Amino acid sequence: MEKLELPLAAWLIFVGSALLEVGGDAVVRRGLGRSSFFIILAGGIMLAAYGLLVNTVKWDFSKLLGVYVAVFALVSVMCGRFVFGESIPNSTWVGLAIIMAGGFVIQFGHLV
Repeated sequence: MEKLELPLAAWLIFVGSALLEVGGDAVVRRGLGRSSFFIILAGGIMLAAYGLLVNTVKWDFSKLLGVYVAVFALVSVMCGRFVFGESIPNSTWVGLAIIMAGGFVIQFGHLV
């Protein structure tokens, strides 16, 4: 059996990337609502920073983004719930669980 690998740096990068992506999208949304080019630009810079940060993890592209999508989905739902005070429907929680399961299969499926 292969050794279980959990590179902590990769997971921290994924969380940081997800925060930049979610935050950048929120900033762009606010800029669109206020018709503010500079706020939209700030959000765009955050989104570019996400793209640069997430790609510092030296995994195959398909594994990198497959696992990242699961982290991004989790951060997105948590930000919606706790930052924006949204009521999250049960169907979203079920969908999130499916996405997270997919991320675990992509990351750890070779161990089975």
